[in-house]
Order: sequence, then C-alpha cells, then structure tokens
Amino acid sequence: MSNVVVLDNGGGLIKAGIGGDLDPVAVVPNSLGRPPHSSKRWLVADQLLSCEDPTSISLRRPFDRGYLINPDLEKEIWDRVFRSILRVDPAQSSLLLVEPLFNLPSIQRATDELVFEDFGFKCLYVADSPSLVHLHEASRRPDGLVAKTQCSLVVDCGFSFTHAAPVLQNFTLNYGLKRLDLGGKALTNYLKELISYRSLNVMDETLIVDEVKEKLCFVSLDVARDLEIARKRGKENLLRCTYVLPDGVTHTKGYIKDPTEAYGYLNLQDAVQPVTKQEVGVTEDAGRNEDKGKVDLTKNEFNLTNERFLVPEMLFHPSDLGMNQAGLAECIVRSVHSCHPYLHPVLFESIILTGGSTLFPRFAERLERELRPLVPDHYRVKITTQEDPIRGVWKGGSLLASSPDFEAMCVTKSEYEELGSARCRRRFMH
Repeated sequence: MSNVVVLDNGGGLIKAGIGGDLDPVAVVPNSLGRPPHSSKRWLVADQLLSCEDPTSISLRRPFDRGYLINPDLEKEIWDRVFRSILRVDPAQSSLLLVEPLFNLPSIQRATDELVFEDFGFKCLYVADSPSLVHLHEASRRPDGLVAKTQCSLVVDCGFSFTHAAPVLQNFTLNYGLKRLDLGGKALTNYLKELISYRSLNVMDETLIVDEVKEKLCFVSLDVARDLEIARKRGKENLLRCTYVLPDGVTHTKGYIKDPTEAYGYLNLQDAVQPVTKQEVGVTEDAGRNEDKGKVDLTKNEFNLTNERFLVPEMLFHPSDLGMNQAGLAECIVRSVHSCHPYLHPVLFESIILTGGSTLFPRFAERLERELRPLVPDHYRVKITTQEDPIRGVWKGGSLLASSPDFEAMCVTKSEYEELGSARCRRRFMH
C-alpha cells in the first residue's frame, strides 16, 4: 500500500502528515506573509513560524470566510508542504483531504484539479471534520458512550466558522448542522479593534494580536461580576495585565510583562457575588480617567482588562455586537432538535469540542452553564474537550487512512479523468 498523505486544510492552519502516524508532521499557517523590510520575498507556510520579526507582516490567505477562493495561492502552499516538509512524491501517494462543510461545487472542481492535475495524486478521499472527530473519540474510548451508540454532537470552533454537527454511524447529518459565522479570525479582528481604540494601533499586527488572544483571553463564568472587577484600581483588579510588543532591537517577540499578574483571574471564586459599584469605590467616569492617566504612549506596551473575556464572549452572545445570530448554546440546541427525538438524550450527553477556539480557559464549563437551562431536566449534559483540539481532526483522518479498505473508498485518477469531478464526488455522499 502506498503512502497516504492526510491533509487537514483549515482556513488558518494546515495539519499535514502520513496516515497511520500518531501526530502530524507539520502544523503550519495556511498563508503567505511578507515582512515590511522585504519588498519581494514572500514567506510560505512554515517559513512564517521561523520569521524573526513578526511585526507588520502582510498576510495573504487562499481561504476567505471558510472557503477556498485562490487555488493558485493554495497550490504554492501545498507544494511547500508536500515537497519540502513531508518530502513525498504525490504520484506515488494517496490523499485524504479534509474539506469545509457544504463546499461549493465550483470549489470542489478547483480542488480536484489541484489534486489530480497539478500534483498528480494516485487517488483522493474527501472527508469532513465532524466525522473524523467522532471516529477519533470513539477509538480513544472504546467503552465510552460515543463508541457504544456511534452517535455524537461535534462542536467545531474553527478559524472562520463555528459548527454544531450531529454525527451518526460516522456520517455527518447535514440536515442537523448549524453554523455560527464566528471563528478565530473574527475574534482576533475584534481584539485588534479594541486594543487600537483604547491603547495602540495594532490593526496591522495580525500575528502578534493572535498570540495575545491565545495567551491572555479567557471565558468568563460571570460577565457582570468580571466587568465590575475590571474597573477596580491597582492590585485589586485581578484582570489587568500588560503585554510588551517587540521593538526589533532588544527583543523580536512580544511577551507578557508579568505572568503572575496575567493569571491572577484564576484566583477568582465562582461563588463570589457580583461586585457593586459601591464596593468598587469608583464611578464609571473616574475609572476611565484613571485608565487614561496610566496609558504611556511612549512605551511599546499596552494594558488589557475586560478585553480579555469580552472577545471570547462573542461566541456565546453575538447579538451583543449587533449580529443577528444565535449564541453557541442555542446553536447546539437547534442542531439537536433537528434530529430524531430518539437521538436527543444521546446527543446532549455526547458533545465533543474541537477547534482552536475551544482552548480558551473555562470554555467547556461556561458552555455547560449556558446549555443547562435550555435542555430538559431529565436529559444529562456532558461536554468533552478533545485531548488536542487543533490536531484532533487530523488524528481521525490518520486513523481512517490506516484502515485496510481505505484505497477502495477513494476516487482514483483514472476515474476522475473518465467521469469528471461532479460524478466522482457523489461517492463521498453515501
């Protein structure tokens, strides 16, 4: 059997490796970047990770709003991944490709052309992320509920979208799929706007703000209480922290000024009653004036307070920002109710979280608190976060690619040339 290349082609990150391995060989940005001091040379995929100075890098992505819009750019990134990182010969390999849900036929044709005509793979299998996550979790816990019932609800908080997808017998039930048009990219953009409005202009610092989001943001279990705490003065404000931007001379990477201060919020007790304005001892205007007095525009740093939990809060209450969409908990409930009533108790008890945005501290606990009032009392709610939410889809693909009958499920290059893209794609719908 030839090598099977497993490619989880996400909008933000590409996870690539060989089928049967425990971990992907590479987890690299699905983008090109050009530093401001280099007018011609574009950094591709893994080269972005080794860039010494991430300041003001211009990014080009082949994906927009979750779908492939620039196949030529994707070809350049894949070429780097296949030939320089994986070092495989596509002509002697098969490809398991993870595609977005509800991929458009025109994009499917463009993808098939990339796979068979540009790279010349022997055969292709197309999978979606919920079914692979389900497969991986069922294999990890053979005695668990997911493996016994072959049923789960996968919540995928990705780069462009957040999906709630019921899976039965390792097939995604498309009629029950619900989508929230928010993902990691939107959260990063929102954090950029907040920092730029309150402190420094960081609208061009996508990579840096992305790191700030991943290191400092968290999910609040009591938003009203935390908003009041964020207005406290001095050391009583357990949410305040400072991030130092790279200056290109003494340090080329940003860093947290005081890690102990940054994670002081972990000391907050969930049972604490909401703090009143009298307990805070400061009016709203006075708090704003004090913050203004502490901003030092001559320093290459900025403070974060309530931004740290208001950014992830978008996923739970997008209507607070004027978006006419349901929150994540309501999306899950609507997804479950779209399925047969016999599946409802199993789905609520088999919720699996995957995707990079589920890595925010306290994400699962907050989601369970939001879900519980919306679910009948006699149903149990159980939420499981994947061991590795970023690589979980790839690991499911690796498991599928190592099965003995994998190549029998694939579309070969000769079938593609004879039948065309549309007819070959029907195989993956059954």
